[in-house]
Amino acid sequence: MDFEPYRGELVAYCYRMLGSFHEAEDLVQETMLRAWKARDRYDPARASVRTWLYRIATNVCLTALQGRARRPLPSGLGAPSGDPEAPLAPALDVPWLEPFPDARFDVEARADLRLALVAALQVLPARQRAVLVLREVLEFSAAEVADQLETSVPAVHSALQRARAALAGVGGADEVSEPDDAVVRETVGRYVRAFEAADVPALVRLLTDDAVLEMPPVPLWYRGRRDYGLFMERVFRLRGTGWRMRSLTANGQPTLAAYAPESGGGHRLHTVQVLTVTGGGQVACNVVFADPRVLSALAPAQPPEPSAPTG
Repeated sequence: MDFEPYRGELVAYCYRMLGSFHEAEDLVQETMLRAWKARDRYDPARASVRTWLYRIATNVCLTALQGRARRPLPSGLGAPSGDPEAPLAPALDVPWLEPFPDARFDVEARADLRLALVAALQVLPARQRAVLVLREVLEFSAAEVADQLETSVPAVHSALQRARAALAGVGGADEVSEPDDAVVRETVGRYVRAFEAADVPALVRLLTDDAVLEMPPVPLWYRGRRDYGLFMERVFRLRGTGWRMRSLTANGQPTLAAYAPESGGGHRLHTVQVLTVTGGGQVACNVVFADPRVLSALAPAQPPEPSAPTG
């Protein structure tokens, strides 16, 4: 019995449940181990292998979530800061939401992995979270979900209604453009050129009026072009100019690895920035991750080679 073809989608499922890519990998490994040990008891007349694996994974996730604090982004913890010069003290006691490294898995429906939705899912009670993902994202039937959660179909319907109501304010997938969209590619390219040139006015021109900038594990976050621009001026003042950027994707969103210049020469991987780009070609949100574990999961340690001069 081969479970490997399901690993990628199971990691994505556990990630949606836990908000941590690293924990998701561990829980899928536990799911595979449990399934292997129970393979002689699997009944193909009752459920497909995929449905059976999701039942095991759901139980593993619900057990892992017992007594756990939710994984937030800074914007989920309070009002934005009005001081772009505020101390950047990390809150290491907060289990921050992590991005999902697209390149490591062939996962369909990446729009349902976008950061805003995964962050919103973390607010739901664990069983509501499971019902919503199993029904709305993975499209299991209410009867299958009831079996996976060892509950009734009416209870599944009720949990789904409550989860939908709680997430009513989260933007739909159609509000976020895919990384391979031509407008998005152009916007990201302009953002990269402005960042590498330390051209703050050009960066600001690419933003929506209420663009959000947040930087876990630092609990501060900023809203609006003015504060975004002032904070970027601070970054270039403190870290210098001459950065290099590498384009990636995470959570089905355009993502940039940012390499800061070193005083002795060369560059060091500094952050990974997950962008939300609107269909109109503006950056609505930039979530900047600095956790070394996150960086190593998403980006190469070395920057890309500088572009050859043209003309």
